[in-house]
Parts: sequence; structure tokens; C-alpha cells
Amino acid sequence: MCKTQRIESDSCCGFSPIFHPKPPIKMLTNQIQQAVRMMGAQARRNYGVTAVVMSKATDPIQQLFVNKLRDYANKSKSAGGKLVDASPEIERELKQELEKLAKAYGGDGGADMTAFPSFKFEEPKLGPINSSSS
Repeated sequence: MCKTQRIESDSCCGFSPIFHPKPPIKMLTNQIQQAVRMMGAQARRNYGVTAVVMSKATDPIQQLFVNKLRDYANKSKSAGGKLVDASPEIERELKQELEKLAKAYGGDGGADMTAFPSFKFEEPKLGPINSSSS
């Protein structure tokens, strides 16, 4: 009875007239309206982004760039994780640079440089406290 009427006294459910809760139906409709507004905004944003991505390349330079990207993607898949279109000289330089890095950071002994380092801390030996000197 007090959920739809304005409360004139505190005796109904303990709430003052100013802080009386809204009826549950009004709260539910407000939440639904807010959710619909948010979904509409997200749909507009997603549509705007996908329209640019899904559009065909009309510029010849843009089409050439897309073709080069596709060629590079195919070559990188066939290379199997190595450098794409690398000459033996470039491979040798890469190997030398990786060896330099391994020596500089302590990986020249065949250590796994991809693993997280393990730290070992030794507890210091403490002597007895001299309490007679006070």
C-alpha cells in the first residue's frame, strides 16, 4: 500500500517521505531503458568501425598495399617463425647479435634466456647480542 502512495508519516515502513524507495516496476523499466540506450550506442560504434574495415579498397595504391600485406602474411607462414626473405648474410648477422646479447646478459653457458631467473638469498649469520654493556 505504501509503495504506490506518498507516505505522510514514518509509521508505514520506516522511510521518510523524502527517501522513500521507488516502486520496483519503475526501477525495472528505468534499468531496461538504460540498457537499451547503451546497446544502441555500442551498436552504432561497432557499425562505424566495421564499415571502414569491411570496405573494399578503391584506391590503386591502397589495393597494392593490401596485396603486399597478404603476400607478406603468406611468406611469414611458410618461413615458420624465421625472418622473411632473409639472405644468409642477414641470418649470420642476426645470429651474431643474439650471441652478443646472450654474452652481455649471462646466457652464454647454454642457459635458457626465456625462463624467469631464480634468485637465491642466503640468511646472514647473526652473532649473540651483548646485553651486559648497557
